[in-house]
Amino acid sequence: MAFSVLMSVYKKERPEYLREAVKSVFAQSLVPDEVVLMEDGPLTEELYQMIATLEKRYPALRVCPLRENVQLGRALAKGVEMCTNELIARMDTDDLAMPDRFLHQYVYMEAHPSVMACGGWMQEFNDTGTYHRQKQMPQHNDEIRKYGKYRNPVNHMTVMFRKSAVLRAGNYRHVPLLEDYDLWTRMMVQGMEFYNLPEVLVCMRNNDGVYDRRGGFRYFRRYAAFRKSQKQMHWLNGREYVVALILTMGMTLQPERMRKFVYQKILRK
Repeated sequence: MAFSVLMSVYKKERPEYLREAVKSVFAQSLVPDEVVLMEDGPLTEELYQMIATLEKRYPALRVCPLRENVQLGRALAKGVEMCTNELIARMDTDDLAMPDRFLHQYVYMEAHPSVMACGGWMQEFNDTGTYHRQKQMPQHNDEIRKYGKYRNPVNHMTVMFRKSAVLRAGNYRHVPLLEDYDLWTRMMVQGMEFYNLPEVLVCMRNNDGVYDRRGGFRYFRRYAAFRKSQKQMHWLNGREYVVALILTMGMTLQPERMRKFVYQKILRK
């Protein structure tokens, strides 16, 4: 049961979050035989110390340093190439994997060779240990494709995919804050099959400012450019492009308080 886990860390992340994330990876009922940790540029001394401690504790941890910060999309693209297994699970360095996450995904992917990527639900939590709000996702491929016209159809931190499929689609690209949605779009354009397990696979740390990062004119411009690229890839037709752009404008340009309300009360359960 060989599979890899791909993570990426950069200098602004907190050592204690990284420790807990890696601990949750190796506390799984099905443990990966390889965890590739990309160091995206120079890190703090505290992070280097933590990584050295983790390497001693977990021999399967492979640290791959990049001399300069290339940002997430490029770091993950390199990480996909570095992984030696066909099945790769993504994991963020400040989140917590549920104990049976990898087991459930691995069993499903092995039983369904036509599925190229398998995600699941995520649940938010904060530093006080309070767990709340789930982000549930459409389950089956046809539902995922419809959902993917207007919203990101896979929770990135929950996904397990086939390396060969990701490389065939062009791998991750430098699309800040939308690296995953960009990749899923290119995979769906090629007709690749997706599935989301109807269960919480990852607990996502909800830090301050998460809703602020998802709004503002700069974020809207990035998202608008991405919508244009989706149309150019023939993922969106003319009508779908206009609707997607209007929805994007409504979500990104509204006041943060309203955006936070929409995410917490409408888009989460």
